Amino acid sequence: MPPTAPTSIVEFRRVEKRYGDGPVILNDITLSAAPRDFVALIGPSGCGKSTLLKLVAGLSPITRGELIIAGHDPTGSTGELAYVFQEPTLLPWLTVVENVALPLKLRSAPAAEIAATVRSALDLVGLAPRADYYPRQLSGGQKMRVSIARALSLSPRILLLDEPFGALDEMTRDHLNEELLAIRERQQWTAFFVTHSVAEAVFLSNRIVVLSANPGRIHREIPVDLPYPRTPDTRRSPAYHQLVDQVSQLLRSVEDSIPTRNPKP
Repeated sequence: MPPTAPTSIVEFRRVEKRYGDGPVILNDITLSAAPRDFVALIGPSGCGKSTLLKLVAGLSPITRGELIIAGHDPTGSTGELAYVFQEPTLLPWLTVVENVALPLKLRSAPAAEIAATVRSALDLVGLAPRADYYPRQLSGGQKMRVSIARALSLSPRILLLDEPFGALDEMTRDHLNEELLAIRERQQWTAFFVTHSVAEAVFLSNRIVVLSANPGRIHREIPVDLPYPRTPDTRRSPAYHQLVDQVSQLLRSVEDSIPTRNPKP
């Protein structure tokens, strides 16, 4: 009898995170993600959204609880995932193709494999015609596409994205949201996506996790039952706007509940 496929690829079990003797950053986080889930993380500034991604990536250890990534603890699962940061972090002296190839070279992959993988990744993000450009020759949206292509070159099972489109204009962001979901349909990774945009969270995800602050903890999880593929028509649908309103009101209530410090006399 064949083994049963795991129901979760990421599982937090009552996880707590603090740095040294400092305050608790994340508290009692219990959360799981199944293969192909697209989980959006939203919440007020300082609630630990980016810290949660770092825990998944194994960049920072948990303080208490248990975290299982693809059947391993986070330090043993780094080959399963890729990280896209807020800034593209491209090396300016390397071309587009050289930037995308860099993590594969660091893994000592064969030259033929690198060439084929990089070509495929650039095709996915629509940048093959600009393979020989340098970062200074690219727009902000194109630079972010290079960053995504670099992450996808690792063939991740889990893709972590920390506000990758936050600095872009609304039209470019919407277009890249659609491209990201089209790529996901082909590659079928699980995503954790940090954003401050409720509209973006609703458009991309099938689950939204709302975090509250001081310390960061899960306030509510909201399923997003909009059908895939998501298109510009999705943004015009009543169901989409109802969800945006629902999540916005919930986020506003979370932000309003944060105590404000009294100014010093």
